[in-house]
Amino acid sequence: MSKITESSLFQLTLVRFREFLREPEAIFWVFLFPILLAGGLGLAFKNRPPDVLKIGAATEQLVSALSADKGLTAALMDEATGTQALRNGRIVLYVSGAGTSSSMKFDDTNPEARTARLLADRALQRAAGAKDPVQVKDEMVREPGSRYIDFVVPGLLGMNLMGSGIWGLGFTIVDARRRKLLKRLVASPMPRWQYLMSFLCSRLVMLVFEVAALVGSAALVFGVPLRGGIGQLAVLCLLSALSFSCLGLLIASQARTIEAASGLMNLVMLPMWVLSGVFFSPDKFPAAFQPFIRLLPLTAVIDALRSNMLQGQPLTAMTWQLAVISGWLIVGFVLALRLFKWR
Repeated sequence: MSKITESSLFQLTLVRFREFLREPEAIFWVFLFPILLAGGLGLAFKNRPPDVLKIGAATEQLVSALSADKGLTAALMDEATGTQALRNGRIVLYVSGAGTSSSMKFDDTNPEARTARLLADRALQRAAGAKDPVQVKDEMVREPGSRYIDFVVPGLLGMNLMGSGIWGLGFTIVDARRRKLLKRLVASPMPRWQYLMSFLCSRLVMLVFEVAALVGSAALVFGVPLRGGIGQLAVLCLLSALSFSCLGLLIASQARTIEAASGLMNLVMLPMWVLSGVFFSPDKFPAAFQPFIRLLPLTAVIDALRSNMLQGQPLTAMTWQLAVISGWLIVGFVLALRLFKWR
């Protein structure tokens, strides 16, 4: 046991933990911030009754017909007032006309306005005596796994793994290079690979607490499902953390200043924050973007986490995602070793 504790790899890994614990800000961003963000989004998008859309109508007859639909609340107003209310966003639709002819004003780029237009049309048709040719029965699905909080927690977990791996490793290495510590370490008997390995070892230990804090709180507070099992989720998180850690090493391999490292990290992470589907599906982007989006490591990580946690898919069903994550891990680590500068 004494040989292990006296080894340079063990001591370097211990130093990584001490550096982390001496920075309360790092503890907040790694552990508390993802939990607070998940809690805020869970409360903001919790299950609630469908919104009732506010619209305006030119006559009492229209107000009565439109208000018969549960999804609408209609207010009587003249055309000038209705037009102004549309501009101010107080209503999403204004209906005018009489008899068998009606006119609807709305912004067709507003999803709520398009919904209100469909509901208003249905209400007016029924008021005129029309009947639905096909009877449709609604079946509501509100079980765990189909809610927004279930969708967003794997995204937050992937984002946290990326941030901790890239920012945590990158800034520490660049700061050590800036203070000439790397130059002193390379002159010591310490093998160079042990210095880089100490970052990965400390990252893997912190990973246990990081994932347990976010996933555990989401499961206990919001009932987010873990249908794929803890073991397979742990493998995914381990592989993902290693992949992002290697990217962090690559980014920090030659940067000499904090400003340069910060710029490179933002250049790498910003496209993934936007495109990889943390808060909404990446399928919303144009088809021409999809091949590029699917090759991003964060996209593969989040897709794999959602498939495992929400659908219960095994690792064998995630061949593409695992290939992308492993590819970034291998390429990032090989390039980091080749390009890393100690001075």
